[in-house]
Amino acid sequence: MARSASKNTETGKTASTGGESFADMLDQAFGKTGSLEGKVVKGVIVNIDGDNAVIDVGLKSEGRVPLREFATNGVAAELKVGDSVEVFLERMESRDGEASLSREKAKREESWVILQQSFEKQAHVTGIIFGRVKGGFTVDLNGATAFLPGSQVDIRPVRDVTPLMGTPQPFQILKMDRARGNIVVSRRAVLEESRAEARSELVANLKEGQILQGVVKNITDYGAFVDLGGVDGLLHVTDIAWKRINHPSEVLQIGQQVNVQVIRFNAETQRISLGMKQLEADPWDGVVAKYPVSTKLKGRVTNITDYGAFVELEPGIEGLVHVSEMSWTKKNVPPGKIVSQSQEVEVVVLDIDLAKRRISLGIKQCLENPWEKFRATHAIGSTLKGEIRNITEFGLFIGLDGDIDGMLHMSDLSWDEPGEEAIKKFQKGQVVEVKVLDIDSEKERISLGIKQLTQDPFESVQVNFKKGDIVTGTVSAIQENGIEVTLGDAAGGFTGFIRRSDLARDRSEQRTDRFAVGEKVDAKITTIEKGSRRIGLSIKAREVEEEKQAMAEYGSSDSGASLGDILGAAIKKAQKKDDKE
Repeated sequence: MARSASKNTETGKTASTGGESFADMLDQAFGKTGSLEGKVVKGVIVNIDGDNAVIDVGLKSEGRVPLREFATNGVAAELKVGDSVEVFLERMESRDGEASLSREKAKREESWVILQQSFEKQAHVTGIIFGRVKGGFTVDLNGATAFLPGSQVDIRPVRDVTPLMGTPQPFQILKMDRARGNIVVSRRAVLEESRAEARSELVANLKEGQILQGVVKNITDYGAFVDLGGVDGLLHVTDIAWKRINHPSEVLQIGQQVNVQVIRFNAETQRISLGMKQLEADPWDGVVAKYPVSTKLKGRVTNITDYGAFVELEPGIEGLVHVSEMSWTKKNVPPGKIVSQSQEVEVVVLDIDLAKRRISLGIKQCLENPWEKFRATHAIGSTLKGEIRNITEFGLFIGLDGDIDGMLHMSDLSWDEPGEEAIKKFQKGQVVEVKVLDIDSEKERISLGIKQLTQDPFESVQVNFKKGDIVTGTVSAIQENGIEVTLGDAAGGFTGFIRRSDLARDRSEQRTDRFAVGEKVDAKITTIEKGSRRIGLSIKAREVEEEKQAMAEYGSSDSGASLGDILGAAIKKAQKKDDKE
């Protein structure tokens, strides 16, 4: 009920009791209470009027507060007349003549005091996430509204905050501005504190071989980082599974829970290496007995490299087919041109290195060896025809049966011409007749020849001449270090060579300018080299031999002839012989 006062208009004084003026009464009523506006005051519920509580806070008029403002976490408060409550005095008198009161603002003021204390002590506070705003969320801190940035919700990015909303959560106050009514909180800071404690405890008890449960935190090309509860460990891609994994994302996802084993732990750097495959049986146990050498089996191509292809025999067991073991005939061909990813192929076990966990496989061994087949169907010395597939600086490659090539070295092209000249007469794609000279199936080599199709003309030299014979030839070329001599039809037109030092017995006569092209000379055969196809001649050796013969014939001690007489007689005899011829 509103209090009233009467005023004497004539005297300008206020009627009062006990001699007090109306001004004094105002000072008593409002002088003390005027400073209460904007503060929390205590009051008593004097009436429950529908959805409102009528509260007397000691002013000239009561105020009304909706009952819903007394609700806590959505639960209506049980109020009755006579209950003492705290409310926020906004104005002492509204337009309706009542005090303007608010229970929500009172709770907010109470919360601010408590929150300020918590902020100063850096203590955690409890709140409820109840709404979304730009850049984050709103949190109810027991009546006070705070802002929760999206980056401060959790340690890891959270895609869906719905499970966190409506339930009490611990927060750390990061910033408070009482004048602006701003509060910024963080849930992440609380979690990081918990993680730090858990990390210290985990690291203190961590040891190699320990099995832990973690959550995949991040995935890279070389592995995945697993959160073990305050500390991260690296799960390398090679330790995820026994089978080949090209990228960790093939079997892992961020947020996935995994069981891992501690493989290595460095207490100084706190680096933790983890493994998942170590929790499973090693498929390499007993692999030697399971895959004996020379066993044929099927597998799937899992990876292709420049040097070969990896073939999976079973999950966790792979072997390498080197490019040299892929095909009998396709040489210097990229492996990707022979096999394809995920292709099923038949292979043969060539070798197993258990220490290095390597299995060498072969694909070509499952097919017939064309080199062995060629050796079985073609004898050395047999002739055949083939197409020139390639011409190199050292010879020709001839295509043969079984899609293999034979090598025809340029030295086997012609008996008469140098190989460099003879090779110029051939063209790629030309079909030629060849003779099989040699077959080495292990080294995959077949040697061929063209000149061997005809008889070696040098053989006539070996038949008609021998070392030590005196022959007559015609000078065909004069060089600084000697002269070339053609020996005629009996020698198949081959030439011999007389070195400068062999041109004469007398050193002063060892000059090439003494001879002319077309001149006939007699010389002794000193060497016949079939390999180099060379005939060595010497005039000096012939003269020495003739001298010995003359000494033997005319040089008896009884004749009394001098060396000059003997040589003169030998020369005359030789001249007479030449004249008769």
